[in-house]
Amino acid sequence: MRHNGTDGSTRLHRLDRWLYRGGRPNRLARAINRAWATVFATGVLWPDRMVTLRVPGRRTGRVISFPLVVADYQGERYLVAMLGQGTNWVHNVRAAEGRAVLRHGRSEAVRLDEVDPGARAPILRRYLACSQGGRTHIPVGPQAPLEDFEQIAVQYPVFRITPDRSASPPGSG
Repeated sequence: MRHNGTDGSTRLHRLDRWLYRGGRPNRLARAINRAWATVFATGVLWPDRMVTLRVPGRRTGRVISFPLVVADYQGERYLVAMLGQGTNWVHNVRAAEGRAVLRHGRSEAVRLDEVDPGARAPILRRYLACSQGGRTHIPVGPQAPLEDFEQIAVQYPVFRITPDRSASPPGSG
């Protein structure tokens, strides 16, 4: 069993599973995510790894904000889709050809380049060390061997963050 914590952590695990049943946030989870996106964007209360991703919606073009955790690995920064391939922000980033904005007190125009599944395992392990919330959704423990992460890597998109020095990106406002 992956979670061997207290009864409190078991209850949180169940709550998190309920909020994201079927790998998609329910109405309450969407409201909570909007609130966290606002808090993370201010950059006042949290470490730098708590960011808000701003990217145009692939259907409406309206800028959508997602609260995310940045994982650092070997001097690079990464975003991980803890809910897997069907995650809305992943679809939106792909439709925007990787152009987005990260907010944590200030706006940073970025390029998000998808990492090949064969290179994701160590980044996924680092992500679980950085993101307590991700542990509920990724079925491998944070101390598991890399081989365990290699087996699931194709299911969890990972994007390398690089500064985008080109023209004003979508969602920079």
